[in-house]
Amino acid sequence: MNSNNIQYVSDEQGQTVAVIVPIEVWREIESEKETAYLLKSPKMKQRLLEAKNRQDGITLEEVCEKLGI
Repeated sequence: MNSNNIQYVSDEQGQTVAVIVPIEVWREIESEKETAYLLKSPKMKQRLLEAKNRQDGITLEEVCEKLGI
């Protein structure tokens, strides 16, 4: 995250009232919020960890072939 690209918006008194961030930074923030929300549920946390540690599966090419696309 590059803080040089963040812009601050101030009011007449010089108080910061808003921030403008690059879309990449915003998407990263949103992704972190979503992950934190999902991890609040013990069941979802378990599912995410199982998916993260899964070693089996098939390649994208195999999926496309099976779907005929």
